Amino acid sequence: MPTDPVCGMFVPDTSDLHLDVDGQRFYFCSKSCMQKYGSPKEELKILRRRLTVGWSLSIPVILITYLLSPSVFPYRDYLLLVLTLPIQFYSGFGFYEGAYHAIRSRSANMDLLVSMGTLTAFVFSTFITFFPSTIPGSEVFFDASAFIITLILTGSFIESLTKARANSAASKLIGMIPNITHFQSQDGEVIDRKTDEIRQGDKILIKPGEIASVDGTIFDGRSEVDESMLTGEQEPVLKFAGQEISSGTRNLNGILRVTVTRTGKDSTVNQIYELIQKAISGRAKVQRIADVFSSIFVPLVIAAALAASLFWGFYLNSTGYGLSLEIAVLAFVSVVVIACPCAIGLAGPITLLISSNVASENGIIIKNTSALDRLSKVTRAVFDKTGTLTESDPEVVEVSPISGITSGEVLQLAASVEASSNHPIAKAIVHRAKEQDISLLATLELAEIPGIGITGKVNNREIKISRAKREGGSIVAVTVDGKEAGTISLSYKIRDSSLTAITGLRSMGIKSTMITGDSLEEAKRVARELGIDDVHAEVLPGDKANIIKKYQEAGDYVIFTGDGINDSVALETADVGIAMASGTDIARDSGDIILLKNDLNHVVYAKIIGEKTIGKIKQNIGWAIGYNVALIPVAGGALVPLFGLSIYSFLPILAAFAMGMSSSSVVLNSLMLRRKIHMLLKPFAGTEKRSLAS
Repeated sequence: MPTDPVCGMFVPDTSDLHLDVDGQRFYFCSKSCMQKYGSPKEELKILRRRLTVGWSLSIPVILITYLLSPSVFPYRDYLLLVLTLPIQFYSGFGFYEGAYHAIRSRSANMDLLVSMGTLTAFVFSTFITFFPSTIPGSEVFFDASAFIITLILTGSFIESLTKARANSAASKLIGMIPNITHFQSQDGEVIDRKTDEIRQGDKILIKPGEIASVDGTIFDGRSEVDESMLTGEQEPVLKFAGQEISSGTRNLNGILRVTVTRTGKDSTVNQIYELIQKAISGRAKVQRIADVFSSIFVPLVIAAALAASLFWGFYLNSTGYGLSLEIAVLAFVSVVVIACPCAIGLAGPITLLISSNVASENGIIIKNTSALDRLSKVTRAVFDKTGTLTESDPEVVEVSPISGITSGEVLQLAASVEASSNHPIAKAIVHRAKEQDISLLATLELAEIPGIGITGKVNNREIKISRAKREGGSIVAVTVDGKEAGTISLSYKIRDSSLTAITGLRSMGIKSTMITGDSLEEAKRVARELGIDDVHAEVLPGDKANIIKKYQEAGDYVIFTGDGINDSVALETADVGIAMASGTDIARDSGDIILLKNDLNHVVYAKIIGEKTIGKIKQNIGWAIGYNVALIPVAGGALVPLFGLSIYSFLPILAAFAMGMSSSSVVLNSLMLRRKIHMLLKPFAGTEKRSLAS
């Protein structure tokens, strides 16, 4: 039987609620789930409206319930009824839909538990409001009904918000593509056309600094191309006639004429977009603890309530007791209301709120709180290399002068010539010169030779900068009037926190893997320094996701940490995606967690926070279940032999006390989480300067 890709419920393949996406049919348990999947932004608007109504009215309901008594304000219950009505039947409508479809599919979920508990409390409270003398001493439960719906709806809103943000990341990727492309006609004239009018076989021109709008083959020209969008590597790649260029890559320093091979949905950027969308929708559903609990608890509660009601109804009727029907109804209501999931609804949101605050205090932004469950189970941490394990841009590490020239003069000449270039090496040299307050000199007759370097005249001297890549970085040779004046060495520095983070994860039993688009030699060099044995090099974006899927199929729960556009598919595919704050907007939107300080030790922090948060939620649900289960027999009449049927005159008060105690215990237990997490993070503080293994 198919499962709903949103909530994970089983859905018969005869259901009318289905969507066809890219040739695959998805079935849904409700219109709400179908809306979440097909139109997350529209669903978000609906949820926002329902949540606004819920909080606007539930807060007054709670205040009136506890601050006003019927003796002071006789019409209190009528006012509560009016305020609760919109929450019950507008804000809570989605729960009824889910409950209806759960019944149709002969299953039970949190929607059914919420609907059953809140409706019973609402209907009973409404009855008591209009007929207070029918069951003397009974209390109304409008506050419980309103608060449960609003609180649990808040969790649904956060989930939908996360999904909408993930779709936004994919849309930003498409937004990279220029709307206008330089079309070259058969007579050689260049005309600007809309990109969606370009077809396979057309000839186009890509100027320096422009992003390729389509895929194609170069037939004329030579230039260095920034392919970091695909590979994550900042080092440009020399492209010339006969080679392929992909959409989304940036032409740096030469004019390229290209024959179009793929456009629209077939282009590289659109394929990455599709991979992100599939990763968003295809991420394995982790059943919420409350749903698992509900599938067992709901049938038990209904059975217990019916059993108590039928027993007292038939027994009292056989003895001729005059209020047998009233007692039967009250027994059913008491069981259901006592079992109402107020504390269970609080268990997750309160704990997640506290852990999110603790995380943000440590520079960790948790965008998707449901990722904490997966984070607690992680067995493998996968890292991108450039920009994650290493710094994102090269930096000058050494200036070596030759033949009577100072290092400052070598840097000044090189920076003066490189100032006009878009090459990352050029930017690094200019940046170092500015750091040392070295003034740049006027340069004439500049000429950049793609793949080789750049030349120019400074003070009537011919300056030539030759760039070459080597293991660990690059080296630049500076010549003056044909004579070598010195060299400048650059490298991609490994982050200070990389080694301690890898060591810390290893001490927790988590395996580490590196995936990079860079060469195998450079990948092995970084891996050796960090003690990573599992390395995948020269990998494309889609292949990163496939590698992660293989680990998942082998039983691993995977964290992926990255910073680039090329990492967006992997961030969505992994069980938990962690994005560096210094990375691209698309990467940050795709990640479940953002590291504001670009400190990889915070991956270890996130793992600890995830484990302790889920552990605390389980404790809270244990408290909630304990109170509810212990009092269900009481609500069913277990104490009648001791106190007589008069006990039903104060059972509503007992039900309110039970909900209050269970909710209070959940809140107090959650507040202890902050101190616990801080204690566990303390030993890891300052690990930038030392090994965690020491």
